[in-house]
Amino acid sequence: MRPCVYILASGKNGTFHVGVTSDLARRVSEHKSDAIEGFTTRYGIHTLVYAEFHETMPLAIEREKQLKKWRRAWKIELIEKENPNWRDLHGDWNL
Repeated sequence: MRPCVYILASGKNGTFHVGVTSDLARRVSEHKSDAIEGFTTRYGIHTLVYAEFHETMPLAIEREKQLKKWRRAWKIELIEKENPNWRDLHGDWNL
């Protein structure tokens, strides 16, 4: 398990959710199955479009807070730099 900041989207240029976790596979599975009621369930935000791993949880939390303050256009640019087709990245890593 590694600290990770992630961005989920409802679709290309859709609604975003920025989160942090120490277990990306478990957390994304929870979002995809709507296991926890809330924002992502309400807006159908299930596609993992960006993930960034960190050495420590405090560093990941700091980065999450930074990304949450970013303008929407900056988040889109960040996603498209790493994932230009907005492909679902869930399962791409050996987590």
